[in-house]
Amino acid sequence: MTTRDRNAEGRPENARPRDGLGRPLPRGTSGIEKVEYRSRTAAEALDAAQDYLDREMPFHAHEVFEDQWKASDPAHRGLWQGLAQLAVGLTHQRRGNTHGAVAVTTRGADALEPYAAEEPYGIDVSALVSWARALASRPEGDVPVPRLLRGVYDAE
Repeated sequence: MTTRDRNAEGRPENARPRDGLGRPLPRGTSGIEKVEYRSRTAAEALDAAQDYLDREMPFHAHEVFEDQWKASDPAHRGLWQGLAQLAVGLTHQRRGNTHGAVAVTTRGADALEPYAAEEPYGIDVSALVSWARALASRPEGDVPVPRLLRGVYDAE
């Protein structure tokens, strides 16, 4: 019988190292740093996620967004969930899974659209939705890394 890896709280958690796109590597090899859960402000989460995105590590950005999603107030839960989905969609795209990229990125864009007028935390939601729709329309293309905050998004 195989025993499952567990974290300090006893919950199942794969202890294998991962590459920059979150793929498990063989045990005993070195991988990319793991995103450890910690309480973050919205600004800290956005900075951390953007840093991962800039380093072509969208799986890790997803982990940051997922922590925020699970800890956020109900009014912004959909925002963080949508951001997490965009990061997962980009992860699928970078891994060559175009079907997954289209499906998850589209769900993320749909989740974010209600926040476009609000621009919570300075997030340029309209630009992110446009970016996501572009990725979904050409998932096999060279898609730039998204910028999260207003004024720094580059839609090349």
